[in-house]
Amino acid sequence: MFDKLALTLNIIGGLNWGLIGLFQFDLVAWLFGGSGSGLSRVIYSLVGLSALWCISLLFRDRDDELHHEAAGA
Repeated sequence: MFDKLALTLNIIGGLNWGLIGLFQFDLVAWLFGGSGSGLSRVIYSLVGLSALWCISLLFRDRDDELHHEAAGA
């Protein structure tokens, strides 16, 4: 569950950075009242924390994870 949430937040962050790079438009800041607003900072922080979580995905053994899912199903 955390993996999917982290990946979703990273997709949001990646799309936002793409908009910034291509069009100089920060969607998060636009939606939540500027880049310095409290809600924007929370979103930016969650995206950053999700990126840290996703680093762990690089070091996981996928076969081991599949065996755990099959055992729990």
